[in-house]
Amino acid sequence: MITRVLLSLALTLTPPTPPAPTPQTTPEATPEAGVQAGIETGQCPVAVPPGTTCGFLVVPERRDAPGRTIKVGYAVHRSTAPARRPDPVVYMSGGPGSSSLQLTGFLSQMFPDRDVVTIEQRGGKYSWPRLGCPELAQAMLDRLTRPASPLPPAEAAAQCRTRLEQQGVDLRGYTTKEIAADVVALRGALGYPSWNLFGVSYSTRVMVDAAAADPGAVRSVLLDSFLPQSVPWYDDVRRNLDDTLAHLGLKDRFDAAVRRLDATPARVTTVDPLRGAEVRARLDGGDVATLMAEALHETGVIAVSASLVTALANGHDEPLRPLTDAVGDGLTSHELGLYEAVQCQDEIPSNGFAAPSRLFTVDVDKAVCDAWKLPAAKPSAATTQAPVLVVAGRFDPTTPPRTSEPAARALPHARYAEFDGVGHAVFLTSTCARERMAAFVADPASAGTGCARPETGVPPRLAAADLRVTGAPYAISKAPWLAAPLALFALVALAQLVAGALRGRALTAFAGLAGVASAGLLAQSAYGLVSRNETALAVGLPAAVEAYGWLAAVAVALTLASLVVRRTLGQAGAALVGAGFLVWWFAWFL
Repeated sequence: MITRVLLSLALTLTPPTPPAPTPQTTPEATPEAGVQAGIETGQCPVAVPPGTTCGFLVVPERRDAPGRTIKVGYAVHRSTAPARRPDPVVYMSGGPGSSSLQLTGFLSQMFPDRDVVTIEQRGGKYSWPRLGCPELAQAMLDRLTRPASPLPPAEAAAQCRTRLEQQGVDLRGYTTKEIAADVVALRGALGYPSWNLFGVSYSTRVMVDAAAADPGAVRSVLLDSFLPQSVPWYDDVRRNLDDTLAHLGLKDRFDAAVRRLDATPARVTTVDPLRGAEVRARLDGGDVATLMAEALHETGVIAVSASLVTALANGHDEPLRPLTDAVGDGLTSHELGLYEAVQCQDEIPSNGFAAPSRLFTVDVDKAVCDAWKLPAAKPSAATTQAPVLVVAGRFDPTTPPRTSEPAARALPHARYAEFDGVGHAVFLTSTCARERMAAFVADPASAGTGCARPETGVPPRLAAADLRVTGAPYAISKAPWLAAPLALFALVALAQLVAGALRGRALTAFAGLAGVASAGLLAQSAYGLVSRNETALAVGLPAAVEAYGWLAAVAVALTLASLVVRRTLGQAGAALVGAGFLVWWFAWFL
């Protein structure tokens, strides 16, 4: 959902591009003397606004053992603002393994008076080599669908590593230190004397390291959903979920849902994105806890979390379909080989793993790293003297304020801002956060607080009773033909209204009016919900829709009464369509 919005923003037209800085490939422009970085220009692999150029930064795969080179994708959007500032914003997505380039247009609107540079992570989707790991993705999907002979994650990871090594990949070159060095090298290669660093989630670590390695060239640092190196993330992950649910007032209800699903696992139809086929997933309480930890990243899910969790606790499994579909989307949107290489070297070694986790992704990552046996990276303990703004979502289940705020206070010149109603990656949904971040980049010395305009990007939180839980709207979004009974009922009702009014047949006209009113109110209710929070349709519709069904029943009753008075083929057809609609409505839709 967010992706569609971002892509549309990326296509927004901008004026022609101004001259670009002169590229440089001098040793001084790179983090280590004697190691040079070069630029290769190329076509942009994603939709970007006019005035954007793309290319590759060519760097050693391992700076401690130069030889083989790799390519790191990047894009540069040149600002055409009359008061264009000389120091750009450089952005990297999180993950590890997430892509950055598709946000170029979105960020160019966030910082219109500056060039925007988006840089991929080495090994990412738009870099070379691309460290995908479909073997592991399939094993994780099979963990949910449980086929007769699932491949253990450790074996899948071994197959993935063997394939990557046959391609010449040295996984030891894919660490936070090397990714940060790529950021520093790109600045020099593009010819910018200074710039502003912007990281989100995992890439906040990258940007702190880059700021420490290139102190004279960093004007300011934006850290969204800060993930400090001092935090043992795997050891904290279940506590983070529990804390978030407690802040939302939903922990007891969610624990009840977990107990229910442990006793009787849910069966959910989903699509295997790698095989392109429908499969049946079996979800127990631990599986659903894993899904919820990911789902609560999204601000839209947070807004409907009361209805979602209450439905699960009360025995409704319908909301599990969109959560399960999101697993496949997430696995295919990240480069899992890169993700695991970074986690195994930078994250896993700092965790104790005192007990098995109910979150299956934690156990999978541990099994992969045990199989790969990559050397642990030395913690950098990096810091920066540059001005820093750390923004956090109050309900973030991955980088919660409990850990991000103390880490922000530990940076010498950092300010911290927390946004209510928001989860992970604050800047994607909060207009207030984007305004605050842009103001900080404009004047890093300013201690400005608050926003000039009311928040418009964060949907209001709904109470459990505000939604009528049903899986029908989500199913219709996947297969629109499922809404055919509603469309047919509305057309027949409209025909009844017109015919009854023209011929002076009051029963027929009132039957049509009631039918048109019920269909119209339903459409209006759904549209109103979508305009506030598109994600809500994955859980249900406003509770008032139940009354619209009874209004439709009145329309059918009037049609039957009209049929008794005047037995015509048209009235019989209308009664048949109405009866079929009521069966569809009460037996399937609700």
